[in-house]
Amino acid sequence: MRTAAETGFDGVGLRLLQVTPDSPGYPLSDRTELRDTGIEVADIEFLRLTPEFQLAEVLPTLDTGAELAARHVIAAPYDSDLSRLADRLAAFAEAADDRGLRAVLEFFPWPPVPDLATCRQVVEAAGPLPGILVDSLHFDRSGSKIAQLAALPADRLPFAHLCDAPVRQAYSTVDLHETARRERLPPGEGEIDLTNLLLSLPRNIPLGLEIPRPLRGGETHKERLQRIHGAALIELKTVGLGS
Repeated sequence: MRTAAETGFDGVGLRLLQVTPDSPGYPLSDRTELRDTGIEVADIEFLRLTPEFQLAEVLPTLDTGAELAARHVIAAPYDSDLSRLADRLAAFAEAADDRGLRAVLEFFPWPPVPDLATCRQVVEAAGPLPGILVDSLHFDRSGSKIAQLAALPADRLPFAHLCDAPVRQAYSTVDLHETARRERLPPGEGEIDLTNLLLSLPRNIPLGLEIPRPLRGGETHKERLQRIHGAALIELKTVGLGS
């Protein structure tokens, strides 16, 4: 967090819980850096909405998010019963709202919510509270359309995730998972149509840079963050959204 603040970022997203066996969570036991740097917690992530989901089990995580003054909490869809998923999302979003957090549902280019259209269906069925998290990688690889994004009400899009990647005609499941978890690129280094995506989002929407990837040879973590931050600023300026 200190390095993020030193390299120009004004917020961080915290993965407080382990999501997959090979992607660790990071319980925040020492909050000194948050206090010392003044950096905000933009979001906490992510809570899996499964068929076995029990709201009571995630309330401590929401309480932690409230203590950190986080803005958003990310939920991920892991229930193929979309009606039940919407009901669980509604209850989750209400509990988050009670604690000052905005719940968002993120979609991935695999079932059960494989694209923006399905995500919108679930979120709207869940009522007025939850938003939609658009991640540029998942948006592109799900086959979602810019027109669908532009048609979303602005209040359903409280923030977005930005990265880049190669674009191919088709992707295997292994490709989708590997790129999402370990092979993302900074904006401008891949082939995703970030220009039209950015222009279709609400103006001044907060953007998070989610770019997991190994360090380049000899690069420090600070140098990596400086490079990514710089690439994002160039991309925003290119499309007329940066100063």
